[in-house]
Parts: sequence; C-alpha cells; structure tokens
Amino acid sequence: MVGKSVLLESLENPLIEKILLINRKSLNINHPKVEEIILDEFMNIKTLSNQLKDYNACFFCMGVSAIGLSEEKYTHLTYEIIKLFVDTLYEVNQNMTFNYVSGTATDSSENGTVMWARVKGKTENYILNKGFRDAYMFRPGAIIPEKGIKSNTKWYNIIYVITKPIFPILKKNKNITTTTKFGQAMINSLVFPQKLKHLENIDINILSQKSSK
Repeated sequence: MVGKSVLLESLENPLIEKILLINRKSLNINHPKVEEIILDEFMNIKTLSNQLKDYNACFFCMGVSAIGLSEEKYTHLTYEIIKLFVDTLYEVNQNMTFNYVSGTATDSSENGTVMWARVKGKTENYILNKGFRDAYMFRPGAIIPEKGIKSNTKWYNIIYVITKPIFPILKKNKNITTTTKFGQAMINSLVFPQKLKHLENIDINILSQKSSK
C-alpha cells in the first residue's frame, strides 16, 4: 500500500524525472517515466548493478508482516535482503538518499522483547550507518488510503471499509497520515533535508506540506 502511494505521487510530481521499479511481479504500468524490472529473487540484486547507477534516491517500500514467521525467516526478509540492496546501491552510488519504510514502535536499541521491532531497528541502524548522502526511516502508524489504493492485507481493508465514514475526522488528527501525504513526504525528503532521521506520522505530515514554491 505504501509502495503504491509513493509510486503514484512520483508519477505526478515534476521533481521526479525517472522511476525504476524493481518488483517480483509486474504492475503493468505504461508511463514515460517508468522502467520496470522483474526480479524473482531479491537476493540477486547485484545482477542489476549497472542499471542502478544514475538514480538520486531509493524508496525502499518492501515489507512483510511478522505474524506467523520465525525470527530467522523474518530477519531474512526484513534485514538480509535489505542489507544486500543497501550494499549494492552504496557500491554504485554513495551520493543518494535512501528512504526505508519501517514502522512505528521500531526498536532502535535492537535489544527489546518484541521480535519484529528489534529486526526493524537493526535494519534501520544499518542503513543510517552505511554512509549515504542522506537517509530517512519512515515509521508510519495509521495510514488512510486515498486515490483508490488498497492494502494487500485483507483485514486492513475490512477496517478501512468500516471506518471510511469517519475518514474526514481522522484526517484532522496530526498523528494519522494518508497515502498521499506519505508519498509527498518521501519525495520532499530529497529537497528538504531533515535533521530528524526517524519520521513518525506527525513528522511525515509536516514534511509532506513543504513546498519549494
């Protein structure tokens, strides 16, 4: 859901000139800005090194729920794959911004009792310490979908259907963001450097409203 929100805002925003999508399955998008590469196994990202050189940023939006997963499996999907992406991108272009979609309540100490939060924290720390020109850890909590975006998680969509009548009220809460604001904030991080590197919903909303006009 967050990946689609970032993509839609990038398609509409004139600041974004070119988009390289790296997916496991095609989104079937026909747009002059977009090039799509299908990579069945993300651990093979190094095979794409030559195609990654000339980009200013990486918006890493892949993620999985920890429900039903062992710590070993979740660590592979959440830390090991992302570490390889980070290492590969750093080799070809250190002068980029790396934005990672994490989650609220992530554990930066890596020592807490909640497994997913520890693993996310380890992932965040690796990215921030790598040495890119800039990097931001986006930690969304409640997100209201807009522009026809839906979650891949069925029970999320059920909640959205139930709460849709009160969306206008929820949007006024500074601790709740929308898919539109999330995508705008991702893009704005490239032109409005932030001292704060861990961005919760309130920070995402503020960043989304910045304008170069």
